[in-house]
Amino acid sequence: MRAIVLPETGAPELLRPADLPRPAAAEGQVVIRAQVVGVSYAETQIRAGTFPFPLTLPAVLGAEAAGEVIEVGPGVDESLLGTTIVGVTGGTGAYAEYVALPAAMTCPVPDGVAPAEALAAAAPGSIALALLHRAALTGGETVLVEAATSSVGTFLVRHAKEFGAARVIATAGSPVKRERAAELGADTVLDHGRPGWPAELPDVDVAFEAIGGASARQVLDHLTPGTGRLLNYGLLSGEPAAVTAADLMEHGVTVTGCSGPAWAGQVFGTHYRELLTRLATGRSAATIARTLPLEQAAEAHRLLESRALTGRVLLAS
Repeated sequence: MRAIVLPETGAPELLRPADLPRPAAAEGQVVIRAQVVGVSYAETQIRAGTFPFPLTLPAVLGAEAAGEVIEVGPGVDESLLGTTIVGVTGGTGAYAEYVALPAAMTCPVPDGVAPAEALAAAAPGSIALALLHRAALTGGETVLVEAATSSVGTFLVRHAKEFGAARVIATAGSPVKRERAAELGADTVLDHGRPGWPAELPDVDVAFEAIGGASARQVLDHLTPGTGRLLNYGLLSGEPAAVTAADLMEHGVTVTGCSGPAWAGQVFGTHYRELLTRLATGRSAATIARTLPLEQAAEAHRLLESRALTGRVLLAS
């Protein structure tokens, strides 16, 4: 089968086409003939070796794929054969013509929804829904959405008021992205590329923190004492959030780490299907910036690293 192999961490051009054996469906798995594959910014960091991710090289990157089920493993319902599904691998392996996925981490693509739309929205949208549910907004609070035009940030801004936010403050790194954040529903948009940008923040009740590093600690200073919540789910800076237990004691706020197996189980066990239902009923939407052939995975990484796009980058297999 056609696949994209990363022999060692480094520059985008290390992502090279190769011919590999087709995966077989192990127990609890399905194999799909991939129609579209998702590319994420985190995968550019994994490729570069700057993201803390266990990677055995050479590797086939990619965690999201949609396509027709051609094989089911032991313990999987055979009625899935021939259906079109979308799902996640749980790690790597999606930059390929055929992809093995845990059946428990897939869902049927709803009628009336294109596989590309389902793929573009399902994972980031379900993460956003999980974050919004976890935030337990009260109906009158101010929320901060960092990286508001990222794949997850887009859905946070789009749905925050539906979940109870009274005011949405967003951040974005370019004028085009800041304009897009306002179009999505943000009331105020700040430039997170400007040094010391958190100093511009008013009091914030809930922060959806995706940048990490030193700015996370600065955001903490603007959380409402006693009730403020910071939900940390990303490392766009390449560094963990620089927040200590002493910081939390000083401010009387809570920080929730939204990652790990238990978190993933909640996202894909509940909110993945919830997001797909929203797509099918018009209550949410996918934003696709570019679709490239599988063989142009390196170019897809370059596009994401340019941070010039607003929307998902997909690979068509």
